[in-house]
This record gives sequence, C-alpha cells and structure tokens, in this order.
Amino acid sequence: MYNINRKLFNFTRVGAVNVLRKRCFHALPNSERFVITPEIKQAIEERGPVVALESTIISHGMPYPQNVETAKSVENIVREQGAIPATIAILNGQVHIGLTDNALEFLGKAGPEAQKTSRRDLAMILSQKRNGATTVASTMILARAAGIPIFVTGGIGGVHRGAESSFDISADLYELGRTPIAVVCAGVKSILDIQKTLEVLESQGVTVATFDRDSKRFPAFYTVDSGYESPYQMKDALDAAKSILANHQLELNSGIVFACPIPKEAAPDSEAIQAAIANAIAEARAKNIHGKEETPYLLKRINELTRGESLAANIALVKNNARIGGQIAVKLSELKRKEC
Repeated sequence: MYNINRKLFNFTRVGAVNVLRKRCFHALPNSERFVITPEIKQAIEERGPVVALESTIISHGMPYPQNVETAKSVENIVREQGAIPATIAILNGQVHIGLTDNALEFLGKAGPEAQKTSRRDLAMILSQKRNGATTVASTMILARAAGIPIFVTGGIGGVHRGAESSFDISADLYELGRTPIAVVCAGVKSILDIQKTLEVLESQGVTVATFDRDSKRFPAFYTVDSGYESPYQMKDALDAAKSILANHQLELNSGIVFACPIPKEAAPDSEAIQAAIANAIAEARAKNIHGKEETPYLLKRINELTRGESLAANIALVKNNARIGGQIAVKLSELKRKEC
C-alpha cells in the first residue's frame, strides 16, 4: 500500500507512472499558480494544435526591441499554420501559459532582470513570487503540466566546450531524457560541443531526427551542417506527428528533438561565424564567465563580432522552427482526435 504522495513521486511503480502520464496531456493543472488563457485552455481540452514557446529567448536571447518583435512574429507564424501559440513565463510567481502583448513587452524590456529559470529555479521563483524567463528545460516541464506536447525554440543547450574539466552540461539534455515533449529547434547551439551533446542525448534515450526532406545532417544553429548526422530523418510534418504519437502510446517518458536546418539563404558565412564563436569563447574564458551566464554573453558577443549577422540568422531560424512546429502540431492534433 502507498499513499497518493508516493504515487506522484515514485516513478518506479507502474500505477504511478500511468497516473502521471494520463495527467500530462489530458488534465489541466488545477492550481492558483497557473494562469492559462481561455483560448489555450479550450484548445488543450479539445486536443487542438498548441505550440509552447519559451521566454528566455525574449529576455536573454536578443536585445530590445528585436526580442519583442521576434516573439510576436513567431506567435503569428504559428497561427498562420493553424495552431495556437503558448508563450510561457513566470510573472509575479505565477506560471503564465500564453502571454499578452503587455507581458511580452514587459519581458522584452526587463531583459536579464527576469531571472533565467531552469528546473532547479522553478520552486524558488514561484515561492518568492518573482519574474522568471523559462529555459528549454523549464518550458518543457510547464508545457507538459499544461498538456502541450510540442515546443518550439531556437536551439537547445548541450555539452559546453571543455566540459571534460568543467562538467558544464545543460539541464536541457537531462530534461529531454525524462519529459515527453517534442522540441522543434535548429539543433544544438554552435557554441557547444556538438559531438558530445549528441552522445549525451543518446545516453538519455532521446530520439533525435533531422527535419529535412533531403538530408540527415544534423544542423548547428547558425549553420546547416554540424559535421554530424542525426540517427533519423523526418521528411514532413505528418512523419514527425506520427513519431510523437507513437512516443506517447508507448509511454516512453522521454522527449524528441526535431532539428531543423536554418534556411540556407539566412545562414551566415560558416568560416566567419566559427571565427566569431572561437573569439567569443576565448573572451568568456578570460573573463571567467561560465554557467548560466555564459550562453547569453556568447550570443551577444558573437552578434557584436558579426555586426548583427548572427542576430539576423537567429531570428530567421526561430521563425523557420515556428513554421515547422505549427505544422507538426496541426498534424498531431488530427491524429489524436482520430483516437478519441
């Protein structure tokens, strides 16, 4: 015999696993800590197409006003595909699933003053009623709680260069290993050790597929080809939706990475971007910048070194991911509704 508290946290018991999994995509969180817009709430309850979006890209990923303009454009692109965008953030200690224009503007202007919030930070930010911008890991957690199975971002975190001595590995990779959310991204950020990142994803049991009709080459954020291949290839949105549905039916309890190459016309010169990355990393090491501060610093510095070219590429790849994520969400909704 075991009580309900043990059911919620004992993942080794089959009954407990089933309880949690049924809640993940069918029951909305009944808590004063969650604020879900009526539009999103209705779509989730009806198994409609909804796409989760993170908020760190607004507060930490780009300067104002490009961050707010990009966030609004990404939401519009998701809508154009027939899906509903659900940007996620923590405002005054409440999880907001779906943000108003005023809230987007607030986050954009707040910038790093809104705390970068990963799994380890969630309880503290909520309990202290602070403002938090969600990372890939925390967005996955909160999207799952709300019942949203698809999440669009720019690029996922990974194993940092020099991790063999620093042990700096993003929480994103571990979250992907235990949270059944499909993440549509442009692969791993170019500033990371991509080979080691792919190895950790494999060890975590995460399905990785390149979303490209012609190639399995794994992209690296700013560049189309990282020099490595994905284990799998998705040629269209229906293929991707079918794999998500199978993941849910098998109750694998792990995520999927759909790596979408940046449109070739938007990709910066590969040699120039690699040189900028190398210089930015060297500067970060010299300044002893590490941990959660490293990625925002590197992205900002690379943008300076490339005179805005990397920011333009970042915006283009996020918009491309939003288009693909919206299409996948629509196809998944169609498949799920057939099941009912």
